[in-house]
Amino acid sequence: MGAKLKVAGLLAVGALAGALTTMQLTAVARSTLAPLPLEELQQLAAVFGMVKSEYVEAVDEKKLISDAIGGMVAGLDPHSQYFDKKSFREFRESTGGKFVGIGIEMGMEDGVVKVISPIEGSPAFRVGLKSGDLITRIDDTPVRGMTVDQAVKRMRGEPSTKVVLTVFRRAENRTFPVTIVREEIRVQSVRAKMVEPGYAWVRVSQFQDRTVDDFAAKVEQLYKQDPNLKGMVLDLRNDPGGLLDGAIAISAAFLASDVVVVSTNGQLPDSRATYRAAPEYYARRGGGNDPLRRLPAGIKKVPLVVLVNEGSASASEIVAGALQDHKRATIMGAQTFGKGSVQTVRPLSAETALKITTARYYTPTGRGIQARGIVPDIFLDETAEGNVFAALRVREADLERHLPSAASAASGASGADSDKDPARQREREAARARLEAEQARTNQPPKPLPEFGSAEDFPLVQALNQLRGLPVVASKTAAERKAEAAPAK
Repeated sequence: MGAKLKVAGLLAVGALAGALTTMQLTAVARSTLAPLPLEELQQLAAVFGMVKSEYVEAVDEKKLISDAIGGMVAGLDPHSQYFDKKSFREFRESTGGKFVGIGIEMGMEDGVVKVISPIEGSPAFRVGLKSGDLITRIDDTPVRGMTVDQAVKRMRGEPSTKVVLTVFRRAENRTFPVTIVREEIRVQSVRAKMVEPGYAWVRVSQFQDRTVDDFAAKVEQLYKQDPNLKGMVLDLRNDPGGLLDGAIAISAAFLASDVVVVSTNGQLPDSRATYRAAPEYYARRGGGNDPLRRLPAGIKKVPLVVLVNEGSASASEIVAGALQDHKRATIMGAQTFGKGSVQTVRPLSAETALKITTARYYTPTGRGIQARGIVPDIFLDETAEGNVFAALRVREADLERHLPSAASAASGASGADSDKDPARQREREAARARLEAEQARTNQPPKPLPEFGSAEDFPLVQALNQLRGLPVVASKTAAERKAEAAPAK
């Protein structure tokens, strides 16, 4: 059991794919309702009455109704969701890029919290936390045995409150306490650096409200360091998606003006749309504030590689698909998650909302991505020794009740028909068994993958080789996975 938990913990570091979804935000709910099924509604009312009057103990009426709404929406697909007060607040925090906490990007390593990077200017940054630090206790509670979410919740809290962390720093072989005062943190969804003279790396970890502004500022800084960039790597690995206008803007930064970035198609007239590389499709306040306007002209022609993997989902797939279709970039890595659907957020009250799937999206040449993903031009392994965790990662086509691809839907297939791929399931179980057997043999957890952007980052090294015209070590085992399993006959 211990081996399984450690393997699961390592996977949790990058297991955000699909947690955020490509979204359009709208403030007006639809009033055009089809005739209601009266007999079924009467049954629902009858069940409500029985539960209220006959259940073994008193129940909260509002909670019953909330649970009924949640169950109805949950039966649609994995990405539609009813937001109660708490979940709607957390959702707005995730897309707004703001929360109250200490300000670290973190993962789990061998059962404890590992600091991936302190957010610049945050309380954690100011007290001197460093990449690679291990947090072993949060206040008086040992971290070992916690999930990532549990650790995050303990480090978050109210503004101006204190949290005491016990930190082990390997480089200095010492353990020490750190007291940090929580404050509102602005998540930096964009990181960038010159990896070597003439070559830049830009990582977008998710698409939030400030992503486009941050992207423009980071790229502007890169061009100030080297106005004659020879190549750029856009890193979208483990980017779970986010806001649709952000994906359109990042695509537009590299594409010619007004070309198609993505199109959508759904039941409602306003879900059938084409989005282009122009400010009116991505800039806030009617296109008058275009954050891309200050970017140097060279970004339109700089040789470009886009890195993706199984955790690249939704908005990041829009970007990769648009740049691939327009032959603006070489896509390298692994076949992406395959979440080709758009969710629209419909407020129900000031504190509750419905996130509902309203459309599928398509690349500029009309390729559907739902349940298939973006197939890279060059497949890469995770490490020089091969793939470690790739086979374990779940993709859209593995999710129960996933929305089928447009082609499958046209043939009458549903997510329920096609969500079980026996070969894919066997592959995941075999990979898990190998990792657990190796862990049992060595009594050591599997070695975590190198940090994205580091000198040991094998896919990044291959991307740079591609830009420099040097040999690339492509994967010898990876192959395209089909959209979904064939429906049972």
